[in-house]
Amino acid sequence: MARETITDLLAFLAVAREGSFTKAAARLGVSPSALSHTIRGLEERLGLRLLTRTTRRVAPTEAGERLLHSAGPRLDEIEAELAALAALRDRPAGTIRLTATEHAADTLLWPAITGLLPSYPDIKIEITTDYGLTDIVAERFDAGVRLGEQVARDMVALPIGPELRMAAVAAPSYFATHPPPRTPRELTRHNCINLRLPTHGGLYAWEFAKHGQALNVRVEGQLTFNTPTQIFKAALAGLGIAFVLEDVAQHGIASGHLARVLEDWCPPFPGYHLYYPSRRQPSPAFALLVEALRRRG
Repeated sequence: MARETITDLLAFLAVAREGSFTKAAARLGVSPSALSHTIRGLEERLGLRLLTRTTRRVAPTEAGERLLHSAGPRLDEIEAELAALAALRDRPAGTIRLTATEHAADTLLWPAITGLLPSYPDIKIEITTDYGLTDIVAERFDAGVRLGEQVARDMVALPIGPELRMAAVAAPSYFATHPPPRTPRELTRHNCINLRLPTHGGLYAWEFAKHGQALNVRVEGQLTFNTPTQIFKAALAGLGIAFVLEDVAQHGIASGHLARVLEDWCPPFPGYHLYYPSRRQPSPAFALLVEALRRRG
């Protein structure tokens, strides 16, 4: 159906319902003569007379009545749906799909959404925890949370968390039989708990730096996991040295269940970033989430 036909049908409905070209023209914001010209054009294309014009009133013909009762409700439904979509655009609503590491979900996303959702019942948030470098476009996520250095350059990346530090830790029972390492290179003589990277499948090389000197160490040990949670538990059990985020190990260190080594080789680094495609048009719901994360960052 041609676009002008829809416009002409809306014009016809206005005249038929108002019973007057003058009133219908005022409602549509056009002149009565222009509206009359539009109706004549529609009647010519259909080959039917739709309106009977008298000096006092305009009334639908039999064909006009049929068109009024058949097309009218359908066009009303379309207009109502368009109005509902406009309301959705202006009212924070809809589902936001996010991918994040478990640590980022616990420390950043969870506090933000627990403060946001009670005030906006029409917003839904779905979080998938994943340690890989997820392609959020291919996987149909709205955004992801990763360390800043992991975010692709073609993404919008917003810092949403403080700087982070790593910590090399083990249980006192482990160090009772293994002298603590004094330099990162000495880790090669220890039973270290490895992390297998989910995206590329290789083992994570522990990253250290001191006085501007970077040093990556490939460690070995009896245990390898693909999530930091299991690595932390293995360290608490005295099964070797773990390399985990400082805030994860902090309680264990403070309680004496873990001992820290090589602290001076673990400088801070940029923390988590929220990232999403640069061409994405943020919805009101997504904009609210971004603002909530920024406030906590």
